[in-house]
Amino acid sequence: IYLIVIGLIISLSSCGKDDPIRIGFVAGLSGRVADLGVAGRNGVMLAVEHKNAEGGINGRPIELIVRDDQQNSSIAQRMVKELLTQEIELIIGPMTSSMAMATVSLVKNSDICMISPTVTTTALVDKGDHFIRAISTTKDYATISAAYQFNKLDKRKYVAIYDINNKAYTEDWLNNFKTEFEGLGGKAINVKSFRSGNETVFYGAVKELLKEDPDLFVVITNAVDAALICQQVRKMNKKIGITMSEWASTERFIELGGVSTEGVYVAQFMDRNDTSERFINFRKAYFERFGQEPGFAGVSGYDTGLIVLEALSKQKKNETIKETIIRQKTFQGIQQVISINKFGDADRKTFVTKIKNGKFI
Repeated sequence: IYLIVIGLIISLSSCGKDDPIRIGFVAGLSGRVADLGVAGRNGVMLAVEHKNAEGGINGRPIELIVRDDQQNSSIAQRMVKELLTQEIELIIGPMTSSMAMATVSLVKNSDICMISPTVTTTALVDKGDHFIRAISTTKDYATISAAYQFNKLDKRKYVAIYDINNKAYTEDWLNNFKTEFEGLGGKAINVKSFRSGNETVFYGAVKELLKEDPDLFVVITNAVDAALICQQVRKMNKKIGITMSEWASTERFIELGGVSTEGVYVAQFMDRNDTSERFINFRKAYFERFGQEPGFAGVSGYDTGLIVLEALSKQKKNETIKETIIRQKTFQGIQQVISINKFGDADRKTFVTKIKNGKFI
């Protein structure tokens, strides 16, 4: 009887070894910024599927629990709270800075951390919080963009338009661009803000900005609005230079904007001309799985999945997942090594691209 009881105890104590490892995901999967959220989710999902095909982590499958924040602060908060009740290891997301600012405080008193594939606001830099990013900050992208426009393209006077629905990102990006551009000797002539929505019309705002005779038009919005703005700009001025923030640099932007996107510049981390075997295999797998190009959000989503899965496989006893990620420091992504510092802030190589013949070059 004694041996039977001991055997039963051992059997019961091992019941959980095959239970799934649960990871939460939250992003805007509907509405005007859905291209960003869907691509990010697909990238994470593909990383999870690849890991499960290899046998999971220590024999345990990974389960991804997905929530749509609809790019709405109150909904995002509710979705994060729901995820925190699901016995998850961590949350991947959100995908925009405004949603991160609205939700990061919800995990501050827990061992759960949030790791975002695409949040870049500098408001979360050097914080001892439970937030990690897998991407560089707006300062990197905006300052490189400003320096390129001034030094390489001889632009001296700019106007800008930005979306206040994601002002944690857009205002931050604009301020960093302004500091760099004006520090070099350039000048801001006029700046306009708007609130993105299905009824938003850009004709009047673009017309007013162009009457100032700038040589550069700066667009800091999502891909849908950026495409509409560029169409209006090109109707009124075919020669003015256009640069935009990396938020809009999805394939959706080119699809919607058509010929109006030709010649538009953007600083970003993704190299769509990459001929490495790693990237080619990833791109093929992504396209076969989802029927579309991954774009930067798909790449960063997959990279974030790789970071999370590697950290979970190397996590030590009594160590939080953030502590594991910071201890590991560097992770091999699809196109480059991603470095994460002690505050959970990442560093990626950034370069300028130009749209030519419907492609980012």
